Amino acid sequence: MTVRYPSPLRAGDRVGVTSPSSGVPEDVRERLDIAVRDVQDRGYEVVIGRCMDGAGHVSASAPDRASELMAMLTDPTVKAIVPPWGGETAIDLLPLLDWDRLRDAEPTWLVGFSDMATLITPLTLLTGTATIHGNNLMDTPYRVPEGLCSWLDIVTSAQGHRFTQTPPGRHRATGFDDFATSPGVRDHTLDSVGAWTRLDGKGAVEAEGRLIGGCIETLCNLAGTAYLDLSTFARNESPDGLLVYVEAAGDDAFTICRNLHGMRLAGFFDQANAVLVGRTGAPDNHSLSQHEAVMDALGSLDVPIIADIECGHVPPYMPIVNGASGRIVHTPGRSDLTQTLN
Repeated sequence: MTVRYPSPLRAGDRVGVTSPSSGVPEDVRERLDIAVRDVQDRGYEVVIGRCMDGAGHVSASAPDRASELMAMLTDPTVKAIVPPWGGETAIDLLPLLDWDRLRDAEPTWLVGFSDMATLITPLTLLTGTATIHGNNLMDTPYRVPEGLCSWLDIVTSAQGHRFTQTPPGRHRATGFDDFATSPGVRDHTLDSVGAWTRLDGKGAVEAEGRLIGGCIETLCNLAGTAYLDLSTFARNESPDGLLVYVEAAGDDAFTICRNLHGMRLAGFFDQANAVLVGRTGAPDNHSLSQHEAVMDALGSLDVPIIADIECGHVPPYMPIVNGASGRIVHTPGRSDLTQTLN
C-alpha cells in the first residue's frame, strides 16, 4: 500500500456534503447555505446528502450515515466530501464501512476535523488515501489569514505539489461565532497574540516524516485497535518516522493527560520524530495545565514537542494532509510546516 492522492478538483466537479456525525439544526441552516454557495462559486457542483438532520446529536442512524458516506466515497463523479462540522459519535460508523471496497475505489478527498478525525485518520491508515484535517464546511466562508490555506486550495493540488504554511501570530482567545445570529460572518475574531511553543526544551527544531494525527478526545477511543495502527503505517509508508499531531477539543487537562498516556501506551507515538500539538482553549486544572498534561504523558518520548500549532479547535485553522510528507521548522526566527503530496 502506498499513499494515494485524489485527483485535483477542476471546475464542474462534484463536491459531496454529508454529516457522518452531527447534522445541521434549523437555526444555522442559513450558514450552511452560505457555505455551499461559496463552494459553488469556486465552480463546483455541490451534492447534499439526506443525512443532515440536526435535531439530535447524529444526523441519521448509523447504517444510513455509513451508507451515504460509502456511496459518496465510491462514486467516481464525487471528487471531494466535506461535512458541515464534527460531532460526537462518528465512531459507530467504523465497523459499518466496507474497507476492502474503499481500498479498491478511486481515492476521494475527505475533509474535516474534530469528530471527523474518527473517520479521516483510519481512512488514511487502512486504505492509504490522503485526507485533509482542516476547516469543515461551516468554517469555509471565513477569510483565510495570511500564511495559511483552505481545504479548497489543497483539493486542487496535484500529486507532487508542495506548500508551506506559517502561523499568522494571532488567534481567537475564546469561543466561536454564533452562526444563528451571524450566519454571514467571514472574518475571524483573532484577538490574542501567540506563537508556537516548544515544550520539551529549548533550541531549534527541524523534523520530517509523514503526517498523521487528529483530535485527542476522539482518537483515544481507537488507540490499540486496527483502526489506529500507526506503527504498521510507518513501517510501510514512512520507515524513517512520522510527524504525529494531536489536539485537545475541550476536555480538561487531567482527562487529556490520561488520554495521551493511553495513546502512548498503545503505541500511537512510537514512530514519531516530533509531536505537534494544536492550540487549545480547553481548561487547565488547578495543578496541571494543558501544556503540562502533554509533557506528563509524552515527555518520555525524547522527541521535540511543539505546541500551539493552528491545527485544533482554536481559530484560525492550518489544514494538515494525513499521509503527506511533512517538514516542520521551529527556530527563534522561523516557524513553518511544509507538506508535500508524494
